[in-house]
Amino acid sequence: MRSLLSLNRPTGFSWMTSLKLRLARSNFIRSGIVVVVRYFSAVVMDGMGLAVSRSQLERLEFDNVALKKLPLDTSAEPGPRRVTGACFSRVKPQPVVKPRFVAVSNDALALLGLNAMEVLNDPLGPEYLSGSKVMPGSEPAAHCYCGHQFGSFAGQLGDGAACYLGELKAPADQSPELLRENPSGRWEIQVKGAGLTPYSRQADGRKVLRSSIREFLCSEAVFALGVPTTRAGSLVTSDSKVVRDVYYSGNPRKERCSVVLRIAPTFIRFGSFEIFKATDENTGRQGPSYGHDEIRGQMMDYVIETFYPEIHQNNTDRVERNVAFFREVMLRTARLVAQWQCVGFCHGVLNTDNMSILGLTIDYGPYGFMDRFDPDFICNASDNSGRYSYQAQPAICRWNLARLAEALDPELPPGRAEAVLDEYLPLYNTFYLGNMRRKLGLLRKEEPEDEMLITELLQTMHNTGADFTNTFRCLSQIPCPTEGDGEAEEGVIKMATDLLLEQCASLEELKAANKPSMDPRELAMLLQLAQSNPSLFQMISDRRMVAMQLEKLGRLKELLEADEVEVKAKHREDWATWITSYRKRLAGEVEGQSDVQALQEERVKVMDGTNPRYVLRNYIAQNAIEAAENGDFTEVQRVLKVLEKPFSTQPGLEQPSWLGRGGAEGQEERDEGEEEEQQVAEAVSSRMRVPYDSKPPVWANEICVT
Repeated sequence: MRSLLSLNRPTGFSWMTSLKLRLARSNFIRSGIVVVVRYFSAVVMDGMGLAVSRSQLERLEFDNVALKKLPLDTSAEPGPRRVTGACFSRVKPQPVVKPRFVAVSNDALALLGLNAMEVLNDPLGPEYLSGSKVMPGSEPAAHCYCGHQFGSFAGQLGDGAACYLGELKAPADQSPELLRENPSGRWEIQVKGAGLTPYSRQADGRKVLRSSIREFLCSEAVFALGVPTTRAGSLVTSDSKVVRDVYYSGNPRKERCSVVLRIAPTFIRFGSFEIFKATDENTGRQGPSYGHDEIRGQMMDYVIETFYPEIHQNNTDRVERNVAFFREVMLRTARLVAQWQCVGFCHGVLNTDNMSILGLTIDYGPYGFMDRFDPDFICNASDNSGRYSYQAQPAICRWNLARLAEALDPELPPGRAEAVLDEYLPLYNTFYLGNMRRKLGLLRKEEPEDEMLITELLQTMHNTGADFTNTFRCLSQIPCPTEGDGEAEEGVIKMATDLLLEQCASLEELKAANKPSMDPRELAMLLQLAQSNPSLFQMISDRRMVAMQLEKLGRLKELLEADEVEVKAKHREDWATWITSYRKRLAGEVEGQSDVQALQEERVKVMDGTNPRYVLRNYIAQNAIEAAENGDFTEVQRVLKVLEKPFSTQPGLEQPSWLGRGGAEGQEERDEGEEEEQQVAEAVSSRMRVPYDSKPPVWANEICVT
């Protein structure tokens, strides 16, 4: 241990603190008390020789390379403004009143060399991790970027609520695997919801408890599923409040300001390179650093040298280096979206400013894990055109890569970029099919008919309204055929069919799911307009959305003419047909295998390690949010534990512990005029407990995320 005499006074040590400590010192000496601080292991000396403990958060080692290598905004002018010729602006996080922890992620904090229990027991922990106090060595800043939002260039965006705190050196004992994923050897940390920045536009830079819980839980849930993502280390709430219209119903209410600690190698995104964009011919907007082409090259050098060192080392020619960099970003993006599709994850806002330059899932907003399989699933209620629907995600990611290529020109020649983009779809299909084969337990062979088998499975799931997550989880219970079990084949197919039918929707659920979201009169008017004035129709409507509405209307008509018995019989027939094809394909897997039992065991292990039992369904998040808004944070913590092991059965954690019971804190602290929140708490009190691995309950259909 270092000599106490060699340690200096901590940063920010005021004369008032010094006076208090002198008085305390004299009291300690008089009484002969020896003070042992349980959770703090480092000690410093003040000017009078008194030992003062430092928390592990105050001992973190910052090395803020991004601020050294990328241009900083020279202006200190507060409030929203246009920022030219800079990648970052220095900011001052705004403190919140009485910050306190809702939950922390032990695994995420361990990336920084932090112990979760010590952080929880640190009296200053909530202040440091909400931005209310600035840690020694931290240099708060906000990142400038632009973006194409819903297909249109939006101009300057930037970190409107997020605040870069700095980059922490990775612990010396960080695993080699993590260092391969993050070769910089540093972790950037941000607090999201810490107040105004130059990029806040008309907003206040704050985040509320419900959105913060969703981001915190999903960051860790997606990581546990094996999907590349930014991480969330902690969630802090407070007594500070902002006004939000939760349901956009004209009934705003006060909500608690809350802050998430986000962790990643870097939060640089596609939109970071769009700050140099010339005036957009459609929107008339321009990047704030248009004309500063030298910064584009500076940013590319920083990103490639820091996060893609092998590409930097293996390419002496600058153009070849840049092409190799773009190809790697393309590959990571294709792999990422293939993983999303295979776990039923829909991002919701795939704008270019929400696409990581490292191929990570970033910025969790109106996301959703699909319940009933629907290729047209839209998780964001604001996405009226379905631009970011589940099935559109692969194509949208390619579109975003094309915008990145444009932003990198002339550092990346357009012809070379186009050639790389041509590789995207074949790569995506390779990743997708590889993942899907594992989900189906097809481990020994890759057959041409596998793609059709997968397509027919998804079509059957769609026709029967089958639950995406649970249907795939059930497939490991369908065994491989063995020699001589031909007579038992009918029984196996019946067993498998019964199993999968449990995950299918009822007739009433299918009717509700296929009800068009567009008013029939509006739809009729648009159809008439499409015939009489196609150009006007093109301007005011979306052809794809109208086609989707018509398709739903057709399915609804069929369902209205059917009864429950007919529908169930059709579902049984569809599933029996697919299971027969699946068993035939499994027979090809065991062909020539001497130990079929060993293959079956391996298959089950792989499938149950690929198809999760638990995902963060909207109703699970909503239940945790309602508990927290009533002062009970244990449900957030419980859900985090479940989602950290999504492939395993977890005894004692099968279902929620909270269900509309409310909480003492929530009752005592409720402000006048929060009757709407009280009504929500009362409404959930009659709900039945639903296990975390169950199909969603009926009330989940009412959840609207935007």
